[in-house]
This record gives sequence, C-alpha cells and structure tokens, in this order.
Amino acid sequence: MFEITPEIAATVLQGATLENFTDSGAAALAVGLAALATGYAQRGIGSAAVGAMAEDDSTFGKGLILTVLPETLVILALVVVFLV
Repeated sequence: MFEITPEIAATVLQGATLENFTDSGAAALAVGLAALATGYAQRGIGSAAVGAMAEDDSTFGKGLILTVLPETLVILALVVVFLV
C-alpha cells in the first residue's frame, strides 16, 4: 500500500495548488484518508478477531469491539466535515 502512495497523491492533487485548494476539498481529502486508514486497520484487526473467535467463542465481544474501534476515525472525520 505504501508503495503506491505517491501515485495516489499525484492523482488526487493533479492540477491543484494551494490557491485553488478549497476548504471543502480539504475536508473531502480528510474523510477519504480517514476511511482509507480505517479500512487498512480493520483488515488486520478483523482477521485476527475471526481467528480468535474460531479458537474460542468467548472472545466474540472483545473481537467485535476491537473491530469496530477504528470506525471512530471516520466518525471524527465526518465531524470535521460539519465544522468546515
């Protein structure tokens, strides 16, 4: 994922300069990056939680909470959208 980061940045910021980079564009970029980071974090956490639940059914609650925890990043990013 980190190897393609310069290509993603070049695609997102194509033709953009600081003069035409609006507040709504910055908010959209914040939400997009937060969603990308959340998905990346949930990838590992979700697979570990499912593996733990396959071993022991009593870990369902902990696995569910740890899987949902990164979603707070996106919720906080959406709060930023409403503040901008």
